Amino acid sequence: MPEGAYRWFVFAELALAAVTFVALQFVVAPYGGRHGRSGWGPTVPARVGWIVMESPASIAFLLFYLLGPHRAEPVPLLFLMLWQAHYVQRAFVYPFLLRSRSRMPVIVMLLAILFNLLNAWVNARWISEYGDYPVSWLADPRFWIGVALFAAGYALNVGSDRILRRLRRTGTGYRIPQGGGFRFVSSPNYSGEIVEWFGWAIATWSVAGLAFALYTTANLAPRAMANHRWYRETFPDYPADRRALVPFVL
Repeated sequence: MPEGAYRWFVFAELALAAVTFVALQFVVAPYGGRHGRSGWGPTVPARVGWIVMESPASIAFLLFYLLGPHRAEPVPLLFLMLWQAHYVQRAFVYPFLLRSRSRMPVIVMLLAILFNLLNAWVNARWISEYGDYPVSWLADPRFWIGVALFAAGYALNVGSDRILRRLRRTGTGYRIPQGGGFRFVSSPNYSGEIVEWFGWAIATWSVAGLAFALYTTANLAPRAMANHRWYRETFPDYPADRRALVPFVL
């Protein structure tokens, strides 16, 4: 594919980020759990939905990556490892740790598949074909800053999910999560994922990476605000100083 045509896919993702952000100001995405509700058509078990919708981000990314001429070079291979570290966990580990019996609308699952295919194409093709990452990139501060942010965001994301799972083991319904990032915000799992992908954008220093980071923010920030509102409405003793997404700010 000519690089000019590839740019249109990047622009499409940037446009999708804007559309998603606006849409989520009016609609809370019913992924299941506390925000699950009827009226969205057929549903599947949440575990099935997560596997089906997230697996293309891992599998398709690898296939697209292997099409590029730089696929065997050290820096692109490191980027491949970072990407797979997130999506193998998200698609093939996280769903099997879920204890919830909630269900996910099929339409939500299908929309997520379409986005993940677009995003996998945009980012995989950049790092293995259109981008230029000589070995000297490993000494660039942007690489190390980006990787450090990615690792910190990944740890926060996974650690926050672990805290939520522990709450559900009691079988006593929803409770206020405590500890870790929950000391500061209502959705540290979302905060961590946003940090991850801005780290990716810096490490790859690419518009493709930035498009994904902006889309992640457009998708997760409204959901974090919805979670925050739900906690405050559900629990009268919810910590007043806890923010939704950014400690002490938002």
